Amino acid sequence: MAQDRVEAVERALTILEVFDNTQERFSLAELATATGFYKSTLLRLLGSLERFDYVQRDRDGRYHLGHTPVRLARRHLPQRRLEDWIRPALEALAENSGETAALLAVEGRHAECRLVALPDSALRHDLRPGTRWRTPAPGSPALAFAGGHMVCRPLNVPRTADQPLWLALSGPAGRLDASDAASRLDAAIDALSRRPLDGMPHDPEATP
Repeated sequence: MAQDRVEAVERALTILEVFDNTQERFSLAELATATGFYKSTLLRLLGSLERFDYVQRDRDGRYHLGHTPVRLARRHLPQRRLEDWIRPALEALAENSGETAALLAVEGRHAECRLVALPDSALRHDLRPGTRWRTPAPGSPALAFAGGHMVCRPLNVPRTADQPLWLALSGPAGRLDASDAASRLDAAIDALSRRPLDGMPHDPEATP
């Protein structure tokens, strides 16, 4: 009903809807074009969204989604079950390898970090949940970043997610050995396959 509407809330939600797009970052001018709002109005609304981490502003002034939408999405029960199943494996990988361990989801040519376990090391890859990037090539979600590299392996978990999932180890190029990382990831995936997600048995024929 019309009397139940809160205009400021609807405007803020209109801004968030713009980010449901293959384009990840938007300038203030692009947001103004997409929403039809004045820039002065946008700045006020974006300020509130930024304080609650629904959006973040880059150094160049462009806006992208913050961590809050991802955090709220993970409250969905199947996703929580998936996280509870995989998190111990990530923590063990990070502790035993000394590198950053992550669960990645892939949609088309874009990858997103869903879960991460950081090693107890000052020199590490500080990957965060909600981080998104364009994959460099089909078939691998590995993130290319300065001074380091990432090794990925597909995780076959049928019916737990609507996107292919991967496990990854990433760290400084001079320290992370690709062969060793691949072996550790394969061992973790093998261990997970022998400890199926409750109610969703592993299917060895499934492909990511």
